[in-house]
Amino acid sequence: MRNRRGLYGGVFFVVIMLFAGCGKEAYRDGVYSGRSGEDDTGAWGEVTLTIAGGRTADCRFITRQKDGAVKDENYGKVNGEISNRDFYDKAQLAVRAMAQYARQYQETGDLKKVDAVSGATIAYNQFFEAVENALEQAKK
Repeated sequence: MRNRRGLYGGVFFVVIMLFAGCGKEAYRDGVYSGRSGEDDTGAWGEVTLTIAGGRTADCRFITRQKDGAVKDENYGKVNGEISNRDFYDKAQLAVRAMAQYARQYQETGDLKKVDAVSGATIAYNQFFEAVENALEQAKK
């Protein structure tokens, strides 16, 4: 019986140590960039992460149209004009969501805690993929 307790205690210790090692990844300090794949229109997302003290100190996210133009306050306009208000409003929803995704990730440091915005899920998926690519570079 005495040997069993020692065996169980040893197994318990090993299991606890394994789970302790499954926590958050350790990242090197620095500035890292990641890019998503292209969506069905040829657009993609880019993220720039600044890691300081092993955690995300800054996160910037933009998406680009097929021609490389940044999706910003002009995204959804045609020749500089809002020709379709509904399309423009949806495009600007995605632009606002991009900033929200970056802010949430910077605050939490956890992609699982970044909430997708309804109507901006393509940008969400691009953000997620770009962050994962940047973090892959930052792993210790």
